[in-house]
Amino acid sequence: MASMAFSATVPSLFDFSQAKKNPLLSSPWPSMASSIPSFKSSFGSSKSAFFQHGFSLQSLTVPGVVFNSRSSGIFARAATDKTLYDYTVKDIDGKDTPLSKFKGKVLLIVNVASKCGLTTSNYSELSHIYEKYKNQGFEILAFPCNQFGGQEPGSNDQIKKFACTRFKAEFPIFDKVDVNGPNTAPVYKFLKSSAGGFFGDLVKWNFEKFLVDKNGKVVERYPPTTSPFQIEKDIQKLLAA
Repeated sequence: MASMAFSATVPSLFDFSQAKKNPLLSSPWPSMASSIPSFKSSFGSSKSAFFQHGFSLQSLTVPGVVFNSRSSGIFARAATDKTLYDYTVKDIDGKDTPLSKFKGKVLLIVNVASKCGLTTSNYSELSHIYEKYKNQGFEILAFPCNQFGGQEPGSNDQIKKFACTRFKAEFPIFDKVDVNGPNTAPVYKFLKSSAGGFFGDLVKWNFEKFLVDKNGKVVERYPPTTSPFQIEKDIQKLLAA
């Protein structure tokens, strides 16, 4: 496969200065903190220019990989001919659901949890956005996951009742899955390979989000602290395309 060159200016990847301004960032997330590797040996101390100001990438080539710069950082996207439509998942009731049924729609895919500090804000905003755009070709696909602090411990029936009763969630909710590790669901292997983190493909916490276009391709990946309302403009652009 031919190498693909790219040139991008990358913002600071780890800006913890906003933690005090954003209560979400100051939440005690040990799993997230422990998942960030140390780069001291490669890039110097955390006070270096790399961490304070980011860096510019010029004419770097990596065979089989496409690099995308985004407002939220940079991710590496493995070149693949597959789309989301190649996968079948089980819904919350255990029934097989081919994702090809969502062809031609803009999708926001989220790993959800019922007992997370981000649960109330995310479910509320996701429900609001879904109601606003569901008749314009937009769907939210929610995948419960219990890998982050054990914050989705319930059965599928309990998860469904919680989301639909408390938050009036009308968007599709699927079977509980692993998003990291040896038992990662195939659909999440696809999502992460399509928009992997520059320093690793791991999903960092509950409510990480993947935006998929009408052709079943991942176009954006957002960290857990990104509010669904902050994604609304990106959704509008894809719906208009």
